[in-house]
Amino acid sequence: MSARMPSATRFMLSDRGRDALLGILENAEAAQDFVSGMSFDTFAVDRRSVYAVTRCLEIISEASRRVDPETQLRHPHLPWRQIADAGNVYRHRYKSVSALMIWRVVQGRMADLVAMCRAELDASQNEP
Repeated sequence: MSARMPSATRFMLSDRGRDALLGILENAEAAQDFVSGMSFDTFAVDRRSVYAVTRCLEIISEASRRVDPETQLRHPHLPWRQIADAGNVYRHRYKSVSALMIWRVVQGRMADLVAMCRAELDASQNEP
């Protein structure tokens, strides 16, 4: 599913909502950068990369809680509740978090989050 929005769509983001999207974008892109060019096997044994990506996911989770409800409604294809709840798993049930779980999140979800954040931030900058 695409996060593109029609160019005529304009709306206001709250400062909190904009900061949340910027936090998600920065950390989603960082997570992608941290695994760029790696195979899963290389990632799984690179403790520093696993920790760094996990921290990015924690921040994304926390920032997702601050995304404006209107923004979430414009992107129902994203599992907002799961994104928000995942931070609790990373922080409190860390023994159950595997490198494979982290890898799958980065490989399967980051592109959609990045596209959504860019689309929302771009559209809000075109406010009248």
